Amino acid sequence: MNTTYSRHPELRLTAVDGEGVVLHLGSLTYFTVNETGLTILDALLKPRTLGELVTAVTDEYDVSDAEATTTVRDFIGRCVESKLLITEDR
Repeated sequence: MNTTYSRHPELRLTAVDGEGVVLHLGSLTYFTVNETGLTILDALLKPRTLGELVTAVTDEYDVSDAEATTTVRDFIGRCVESKLLITEDR
């Protein structure tokens, strides 16, 4: 079984000077994300697995798979807790 992640339909994202401003319209809360978070959220324009998101990060930055996996897993976990992402088991 593979879990896919996608943006919540009420999530809005704007890039500002290499960082992202994220607004959840349903809860009217906003967040800021760094450049790596912006890369991950940009990749989530369509549903992606953890592995696909790790690839997006390693393609963009000079980091190891292990470092990218840790970064993506932590970021995705925080986004799911904040209801910015939707998960689906396939």
